[in-house]
Amino acid sequence: MSETMIALVTGANKGIGYEIAAGLGSLGYRVGVGARDAARRETAVGKLCALGVDAFGVPLDVTDDQSVTDAAELVERLAGRLDTLVNNAGISGETDPGWVQDPTALDLEVLRTVLDTNVMGVVRVTNAMLPLLRRSASPRIVNVSSSVGSLARQADPDIEIPIMAAYAPSKSCLNALTVQYARQFAGTNILINAACPGLVATDFTGFQGPRTPEQGAATAIRLATLPDGGPTGSFFEDNGVVPW
Repeated sequence: MSETMIALVTGANKGIGYEIAAGLGSLGYRVGVGARDAARRETAVGKLCALGVDAFGVPLDVTDDQSVTDAAELVERLAGRLDTLVNNAGISGETDPGWVQDPTALDLEVLRTVLDTNVMGVVRVTNAMLPLLRRSASPRIVNVSSSVGSLARQADPDIEIPIMAAYAPSKSCLNALTVQYARQFAGTNILINAACPGLVATDFTGFQGPRTPEQGAATAIRLATLPDGGPTGSFFEDNGVVPW
C-alpha cells in the first residue's frame, strides 16, 4: 500500500474547505474533496489537480446516512485507508439582518437543520470513517468550529459577538462532542481537535471579514498534521487555545 497520506475534507468545494484541501495537497497528501454539489465538486478537483494536488471527488451529503456510507466505501476503494479527516462542512441557518438569530423568535426547523449538519453530520461522517482511520499509523480528526461556540466568549460582555441562537449552540455542541471523542480515543493514536478559522471573507459570511480563506485554513491544517503525542480534545485558533 502506498505510504502517501490520505485526507478527506468535507465541504471542500469552496472557501475554507477548499483551502484546507489545497494546503494538505501541497504537503503531499492525496485529498478527497467531499461535497454535495457534483459540478462544484468536480470544478474544485480540477483546480486542485491543476495545482499539482492528487485530488479526487467524494460525493458527500453529511445529512444523509446513505451518502455518508457510500462515501466511506468510495474512500476505501480508492485509497484503502484514511489518515486525516477534516469535518469542515457546516451551515449558519437562516439569519435576520446583521447575522442575528433571535432565540425568542427562532424557527425550530432552522435549529434542527443547523444541528443536523453541524453536529449530527460530524458524528455520521466520523463514525463512518473510523474503520478507515484506524488503519492509519497516525490518524487525525479536525472539527472546524467557531469562536462563537465558546461559552466563555459568548458570556463576556466586552466581546462583540452576534446573537446566533442556532449556529452558535451548534458549535458549542460540536466542541463538547470533540471532547467526548477525545476521551473515547484516550490511549489510542487518534488525535481529535476543534479549529476556529476566525472571521473569514467567504460566501458563508457574505464576504465580510478581515481574513482570507487561506488564513482561515491554517489552524485546521496544523491540527491535521500534528505529530504523534500532540494535543487532543482541545480547541485552537491561530493565537493558541480558545476557551471553552
